[in-house]
Amino acid sequence: MEIAALVSGGVDSSVVVHLLKEAGYDPVIFYIRIGMEDKDGYIDCPSEEDIEMTTFIAKKYGCRMEIVSLHEEYWEKVVSYTIDSVKRGLTPNPDMMCNRYIKFGCFEDKWGRDFDKIATGHYATTTDIGGKVWLSTAKDPVKDQTDFLGQITNLQIAKLMFPIGHLMKSEVRAIAEEQKLPSARRRDSQGICFLGKINYNDFIERYLGRRPGKIIELETGKVLGRHNGYWFHTIGQRKGLGLSGGPWFVIRKDVKKNLIYVSNGYDPETQYGKNIHLQGFHFITEDPWGVFDDEKE
Repeated sequence: MEIAALVSGGVDSSVVVHLLKEAGYDPVIFYIRIGMEDKDGYIDCPSEEDIEMTTFIAKKYGCRMEIVSLHEEYWEKVVSYTIDSVKRGLTPNPDMMCNRYIKFGCFEDKWGRDFDKIATGHYATTTDIGGKVWLSTAKDPVKDQTDFLGQITNLQIAKLMFPIGHLMKSEVRAIAEEQKLPSARRRDSQGICFLGKINYNDFIERYLGRRPGKIIELETGKVLGRHNGYWFHTIGQRKGLGLSGGPWFVIRKDVKKNLIYVSNGYDPETQYGKNIHLQGFHFITEDPWGVFDDEKE
């Protein structure tokens, strides 16, 4: 079986290579460059250390390695989506879009199509029921990443392998320590990859600017302070509001009027709602309730 292993240099994808070799496979390692620089070099996603780590893994296990670039595709599919979502007052999920359109979309179209399987370091598993492949949760409930895979397609999930999905994070690190992998004690990546060391608010200001507005207490209508634009804030946010007498939490945003509504305390009733609004709802394998033939509202 021909397997392409997507390796980032982190401990999870490094252990994936070890497990594949241990199982008798000879994967081809791919490192995907996705950090994007605009004409002013504004976005900085440092990757040299990651490439060094990945190169070490390739040499240690005798695997062929390729460094491929999906800079433009990442900007078009993920970065622009992030900016647009923030502008509409939403909280984006770049990782979810990256999985569907970049790692398992553009990569598959350009390189993955030559392989039988694509292996990644996601904490997830798959289940085969009646000849159909279903996305399933990982053994580690804390590290489970099935939510970030929620928009992939059936064709994509049928081709994926998650070698560490049956392991706890502690077990993955133990294997890395035992095999003396350089990433064994490396911290997990945090934040949005394409930003690199760039501050999130600086990035948003670069593309959306500033638009001063009021911060209002939801229950009383009292103006408590000012903000620089609703796009700098997200529902549930506590830090960065600049208000005294807290804790204050962002409860609501009025995008048209550029208003931020907040409530005080750790458990105010206003923090909870009775309705959940869904869009882009997506079944990966099939609709468990059957085919919907009626008219949609």
